[in-house]
Amino acid sequence: MKKVMYSMVTAAMMLGNMSCSSDDDSAATSTTEISNTVSSGAWRVTYFMDDDNDETNHFAGYNFTFGSNNVLTATNGTNTYTGVWMVSTENPGDDHPNLEDIDFDIIFNSPDNFVDLTEDWEILERTSTKIRMKHVSGGDGSIDYLTFEKNT
Repeated sequence: MKKVMYSMVTAAMMLGNMSCSSDDDSAATSTTEISNTVSSGAWRVTYFMDDDNDETNHFAGYNFTFGSNNVLTATNGTNTYTGVWMVSTENPGDDHPNLEDIDFDIIFNSPDNFVDLTEDWEILERTSTKIRMKHVSGGDGSIDYLTFEKNT
């Protein structure tokens, strides 16, 4: 498990470095702003719609921390699960990226409920206390929705 986690973190860091290698400061600023927003404080899932099923309750009581080195931690005081997160742009050369051009990637290997969060999410809305996202399945075109809100 540690070997798999190390590989995931290494891959995430490499991808993050590639997405920031552009000379385009606006794209880097956008991803940096989003990264800074989520890496400040603990967050909770307030909405998760998976294949037309509301599965928000699977994450009740869990606090998510988007930590350094792209480590994502979810804990409810009893159980702790570790994954990977990163923010990157789809088109690093774009001078004026929209939120839709920014991917918010989440990777969990277990348990199954958390594996369901493993996607490249498109950001629909970002404030200092809320991030709404969606993912369109490449297989059947279904749309999943995920919202994180900052604990206050």
